[in-house]
Amino acid sequence: MGKVLGFLILAVCILICEAAIFKPISDSHRSAALDLLTPKDGSFESLEVTYKALRSFEVLGTGKQPDIKAVTCKSVVDTVRSPSSASKDLFQALRVNRILKCELNNEAFAGIASRLKDNVNSAGSLLDYYYSVGSLVLIEGQASEVDVHLGGADSVFRAIKALSQSDGRWRYSSNNPESSTFAAGIALESLAGVISLASSEIDRSLISLVKNDILKLLDGVEKYDDGAYYFDEKLVDAHGYQSPLSASSAVVRGITAFAIASDEDLNLPGDKILGLARFFLGVGIPGKAEDLFYQLDALASLENNRVSIPLILSPPTAVLSLTRKDQLKVNVNTVLGSAAPSLSVKLKQIFTSGSKDASIIDQDLKFDPENAVHFLDVLPENIDAGSYIFTFEIVLHNPEDKKIYAAGGRTKVPIYVTGFVKVDHAEVAVLDSDLGNVETQKRLDLAGENSISLSANHLQKLQLSFQLTSPLGNAFKPHQAFLKLRHESKVEHIFVVGNSGNFFEIILDFLGLVEKFFYLSGRYDIQLTVGDAVMENSFFQHLGSIELDLPEPPEKAARPPPQAVDASSKFGPKAEISHIFRAPEKRPPKELSLIFLALVLLPFVGFLVGLLRLQVNLKNFPKASAPATFAILFHFGIAAVLSLYLLFWLKLNLFTTLKALGFLGIFLMFVGHRTLAYLASSSAKLKSA
Repeated sequence: MGKVLGFLILAVCILICEAAIFKPISDSHRSAALDLLTPKDGSFESLEVTYKALRSFEVLGTGKQPDIKAVTCKSVVDTVRSPSSASKDLFQALRVNRILKCELNNEAFAGIASRLKDNVNSAGSLLDYYYSVGSLVLIEGQASEVDVHLGGADSVFRAIKALSQSDGRWRYSSNNPESSTFAAGIALESLAGVISLASSEIDRSLISLVKNDILKLLDGVEKYDDGAYYFDEKLVDAHGYQSPLSASSAVVRGITAFAIASDEDLNLPGDKILGLARFFLGVGIPGKAEDLFYQLDALASLENNRVSIPLILSPPTAVLSLTRKDQLKVNVNTVLGSAAPSLSVKLKQIFTSGSKDASIIDQDLKFDPENAVHFLDVLPENIDAGSYIFTFEIVLHNPEDKKIYAAGGRTKVPIYVTGFVKVDHAEVAVLDSDLGNVETQKRLDLAGENSISLSANHLQKLQLSFQLTSPLGNAFKPHQAFLKLRHESKVEHIFVVGNSGNFFEIILDFLGLVEKFFYLSGRYDIQLTVGDAVMENSFFQHLGSIELDLPEPPEKAARPPPQAVDASSKFGPKAEISHIFRAPEKRPPKELSLIFLALVLLPFVGFLVGLLRLQVNLKNFPKASAPATFAILFHFGIAAVLSLYLLFWLKLNLFTTLKALGFLGIFLMFVGHRTLAYLASSSAKLKSA
């Protein structure tokens, strides 16, 4: 039981640590994508949903994915060739086609390119620009021979820029005064598209203005305590609320696209770029397909951009064991798990959780090129069992890499160091209440099994004491130290075991506890629980029992609370039910019953004899088909009545018998009347002859 308890505590510890550690995309995301992104009947519900699924698989590099090309390409071709397709539908179809590469010739692309250019010139909202410009950019990447360049790119750029606000956010249209962070993201992406489609170079002053807008937008970014940055959407209108995940993803995609298209050094703060990466990684594995797309699409933009590529430091495990002499290891990768450039990792400081005091370490970790892991051979000597915050620093070797990668400042990582805690000097004793003299004292082996038996009355005390020592010989205070007394009636009492340094002691004065114990005398089981997340030998021990002799309760004393009933107990075996049957009444002899049966059958025998004496025959039985049928039915009816009498005798009740007899009587009257009418007619003809 103790091992199970220790394992559960460690499992909770791991979950807590994982929540504070940012790890790159892993195979867990790939497995989640296969579960979340499952088409129905061979296709997704729309081209937009299809693109998000395909883009997610593309970023993850998943080889195994649903085969939807045949059905999806048909929808893509139909959308592109339809003259009535809206800009949004064309945009989604072209995004899907970029990945699936459906069979579309240059004529199809050229046909929609002219329409899209007209849409750009007549656009009245930010979304119109976004879909039209984005579609032209996609055509440029899929059919380089098609002319998609914008002649008046400067005017289009100015029209989109006119929707920007002083805080770096954008409006969806000139008629809508509300600004949006999500709109800022798609605006920057649209401007990037205009720059790439421009037939002549865009005015650099306009690009500088947008650069200032980006810096203003980053000034309004929100921050978590763990160093993660995110954009919060404050606009709630007809376009709907955008979550921080979708808003942040749109901004990241827009900034990186603008940086690539403008070929400008935006001089963005590396800590904020790294903080945005931490936000997306801190989401973990989203439970919705759309959130998974936003996460992966943003991380892919951060992985390949001209701003700065974030580097993520993460330990393979956040739990180190002093017993196993585990090494401290950390990995440094990009957000998608790619290898980092040449660098070194330094362990700068170690904080004890809940304390501001820190140990200055400043030690370089060794690098294992085969496993691509940085490690420390031996933990610092003063590291005992406990929870710590390790502070690391990434140092890039190549000066040019500092312009490409964002390593951030110091990275704080929570680490749990576990160890075997020594438990000794465990004793339990019964003391006299007045003088405190030891009446009964027994030693305990808290590492093994115990089965003590004690007895006490209300004038005595129960004392339990033990010592806990950490692996380095320091006093150890666990998170849990409870003593439980459980009465044979299942009433439980739990007490916290106090400590002074490494000495733990609890004294129960039964005289002051009689009311809490509800004056219940009898046998109490003694159980001790000691556990901590870093204590490898946490235990839940049954120590034995104590027989308490408490005074009788006064009239108005509180009664024990009703104990919870186990719901599964109602399905268990019930008590056996014993029946007492009435003695059977005395019956007549068997011979008398047989004589009575013979007397009952005697009239029937007389009936048969009478028929023989009367020389019954079938000479008058009708020979014509119809009268013969009625005669046969009449005799069958008589037989049915006799059978009904037999059934009444065997099983039927009176009401059922009378109901059936009523129907048979009506039937017999009808067929009998027809039969007798025929016989009377035949007899009259014979007499007249």
